[in-house]
Amino acid sequence: MIETQEQAATDIVDKQEAVITKLRLLLDITKKISRSLDLEEVLNLVMDTLVSVLKYDAAGIYLIRCDDENQEEGKETPCVFRTEIVRGYDIDDLRDLRLKMGEGIIGRVAHTKDAYISYDVKTDPYYVNARKKTRSEMVAPIISNDEVIGAFDLESDQLNAYDEDDLQVLMLLASQVAIIIEKVELHEQLIEKKRLEGQLEVARQVQLELLPPHDPHIEGYDISAYNFPTDEVSGDYYDWVRIYDDQIGIVIADVSGKGIPAALIMAFLRASLRAAAHIGYAPHISLTKVNQLLWESTENHQFVTTFFGTLDATNHTLAYANAGHNPPILIDSDSKHFIDKGGVPLGLFQDARYYEYFLQMESGQILVLYTDGVTEATNDRGEEYGTERLANHVQINRDLNTREIIESIRHDIIEFTGHHGIDDDVTILIIKVK
Repeated sequence: MIETQEQAATDIVDKQEAVITKLRLLLDITKKISRSLDLEEVLNLVMDTLVSVLKYDAAGIYLIRCDDENQEEGKETPCVFRTEIVRGYDIDDLRDLRLKMGEGIIGRVAHTKDAYISYDVKTDPYYVNARKKTRSEMVAPIISNDEVIGAFDLESDQLNAYDEDDLQVLMLLASQVAIIIEKVELHEQLIEKKRLEGQLEVARQVQLELLPPHDPHIEGYDISAYNFPTDEVSGDYYDWVRIYDDQIGIVIADVSGKGIPAALIMAFLRASLRAAAHIGYAPHISLTKVNQLLWESTENHQFVTTFFGTLDATNHTLAYANAGHNPPILIDSDSKHFIDKGGVPLGLFQDARYYEYFLQMESGQILVLYTDGVTEATNDRGEEYGTERLANHVQINRDLNTREIIESIRHDIIEFTGHHGIDDDVTILIIKVK
């Protein structure tokens, strides 16, 4: 009786020591894998040190991958298990293994989010034979943010090789693997974010170089423009091209979309219009030729609204063509006019034609060119800034110079939108006859 009690006590002590040893080994594994941000290195380290905690003849870590690109409309995204790392399998065993969600013990665990022990795989209805020698199997889900992202699988050539204590250890390891996967993914996202931010900053600097470095000087006129982008790069564009001492080409445009694609089209537009102006094409001919180039070079959903005019300071005329851009506002001392003559945006139709119009510029008049980021700026009540408010604001501040008028408009838009903020790029170009 005494010997039996002593033996029981010894067994308890041995079991406790075994548990302590496993916990120490688990702690050691956790410390090691927390030092690395290389997922492949971490998973190899887990596999190499795992055998000292849990005996296995084959093991694998599988992550779920969903093919979003080939998803058919109206159907669920096809998700399968991709082998990240394995031990103890023959290549032939894994060549034809393509488990989907719900298939096999691994698929069942991913579906139910519950760990699972198969004491005898030969009698297990969920088992899929991927290794001939396997007799028992243990699988724990890898869960991140309450979503199953993979499975941790151990297989043994012995029956009843694993118990509930072993399953708890595997679940603990699976949670550590989930943490390191999250850590690696966050690190990769941070690196990618910094890379993209660097590219956007370069694009922004290049785009700033494409905008005129200073306001133009032409006798009898005060001309100024400014671009207020909402993103790092803007789809808005303005420019002036010196044609003769008393003539300059004036452009304002708005490319559909945002970001780098819009900025690239803007750069293409700038080069094309500058070339057309230097050749001596009239505004409507320039827009016709650029429209053809854009139609051939861009996607169907991309287009550009553009106002292009030639200001003649000697004759006080503005010859212009408008390709779907916002109607300019001509402001006199006691009236305002919206000039709505024009055609369709550039790049939409191959055979689009544009016409030239003439505007007589008289002393004291102000011509306001703008993009829709100005008039479509909204406040907390969903009201738009609008053309009337823009025209009235310019008329009230007509005694200021053009640079001061633009700055005043910007402050008025900010005050109007409040904390709602400006959602689109804002570009304003003002011509004032002295």
